[in-house]
Amino acid sequence: MAVAWVSCRAQIGLDAPLVQVEVNLAAGLPSFSIVGLPATVVKESKERVRAALLNSHFEFPAGHITVSLAPAELPKEGGRYDLPIALGVLLASGQVRVSARRQAGEPRREFYGELGLAGELKPVRGLLIAAAHARAQGHEIVVPQANAAETCAAAPGLTRAARNLLEVCAHVSGATVLPLATAVGCAPTQAPVVPLQPAPDLLDVCGQRQAKRALIIAAAGGHSLLFIGPPGTGKSMLAQRLPGLLPPLGQEEALEVAAIAAASITGFIPGRFGERPFRSPHHSASVVALVGGGARAQPGEISLAHHGVLFLDELPEFARPVLEALREPLESGQIAVSRAALRAEYPASFQLVAAMNPCPCGRLGESEGRCHCTRQQVRRYLARVSAPLLDRLDMHVDVPPVRAADFNVSPEEGESSAAAAVRIARARSLQLERQGTCNARLTDAGIRCWCSLDQAGARLLERSMGQLGFSGRARQRLLKLARTIADLDGSAIPGAAAVAEAMMLRCLDRLDCALDVPVAKARRRAPGAISTSAPYSRRPV
Repeated sequence: MAVAWVSCRAQIGLDAPLVQVEVNLAAGLPSFSIVGLPATVVKESKERVRAALLNSHFEFPAGHITVSLAPAELPKEGGRYDLPIALGVLLASGQVRVSARRQAGEPRREFYGELGLAGELKPVRGLLIAAAHARAQGHEIVVPQANAAETCAAAPGLTRAARNLLEVCAHVSGATVLPLATAVGCAPTQAPVVPLQPAPDLLDVCGQRQAKRALIIAAAGGHSLLFIGPPGTGKSMLAQRLPGLLPPLGQEEALEVAAIAAASITGFIPGRFGERPFRSPHHSASVVALVGGGARAQPGEISLAHHGVLFLDELPEFARPVLEALREPLESGQIAVSRAALRAEYPASFQLVAAMNPCPCGRLGESEGRCHCTRQQVRRYLARVSAPLLDRLDMHVDVPPVRAADFNVSPEEGESSAAAAVRIARARSLQLERQGTCNARLTDAGIRCWCSLDQAGARLLERSMGQLGFSGRARQRLLKLARTIADLDGSAIPGAAAVAEAMMLRCLDRLDCALDVPVAKARRRAPGAISTSAPYSRRPV
């Protein structure tokens, strides 16, 4: 009887608990059993291991082989256990022996990889999470060559890459040591990565000065934003330019984004390491697709947009339960996905940008008067987005139709994304030095400490709350917006001008004001119709 032990890790959400693969070889009738709560794909590894050993010119031992994946109560999924199982069989049968030159102080080894029938190592998903946990414990990690760039991003200096089972056995026995992989050296062995496209520029958007200003404020303070306007006014174009305005990700932030991507069904793409996420799900997306779930409790769109942008186009077309599921993550910055067998927590500190039409036909606000929607139809359309969700959005901004004269304006007259990004980075660094986080993430205590107004600004806010009926949450968001506007303008204390601009950027706080139109013009149109010659949002205070 002989027993061998090989280490690897499972994956549950963003956690990678250590799994001990124990292989016992005993006399008896030939059999091969795997215990320890293995999934079907893990049970099928018996045939892959058998073929890989024989085709690599090893002997498959006769007798009773028992493989235990400990801890037994932990679910095991995926093909990552093929290499540890095969290596354990070879160690237990004495066909491979650990090098006697291995020093006691050398790091512990972990092995991962799916075996092909000829003994080649195939890539598996989620190894970046395992590599991050292995680095935290100082373990060396042996992975397939195709996973080297991914694991090097999380565990540089501890990753060794192999192409087949024979190379791993030679490394374990000390015959040929696998070299340490580097991120640069691993790149040519990867499948072609997605090329990094240049970020879209703000100069491409014609007109829309107020919407551009709101986008810059959103980027500077991490605020959520809703664009409201007819089709073709540039709402989607503006949203797509937000990631290019945000400061670069830090190393820890980039690793968090990469780990969430590694836990998803699409996996991590090494060529996109350090890139701000931009997620734009279709309005037919389900609650599970947005917040995460499924049998494996995988992350949803809000977690995949962590440290990035979540863009919801045609906001009222999303199902009501989908939109309501956004309320808690917008406040807490995290989401817990609970299922019958497991529970996973994912960060969800995303920046929400949404777009919607002003009415069912989308033509309200156009000067041609093509909208024939009644007041009741507009109310029902706007009511698809609940008041609690609108209250959690920092800004609601009108995006009016673009005038013909705006297309003749020279691009040099506007502000480029690069120039705006410099001002945004300056404002962000000021916030981090002052309070340790961006303004949108300030708590109530932080608002009291850092968002105090001068006398004129405080009087304006108090008067506006009484006249416009702002809620307490809307007031807190106005204060954070005013703080960001002051940071962009270089003011130490937000004043009346910053408060007034912040109120201008919340046009849907009162639907009565949003639907206020001249009565005389409305009567000249079809009965019950709303005049489109008047703005559909309330005028600034």
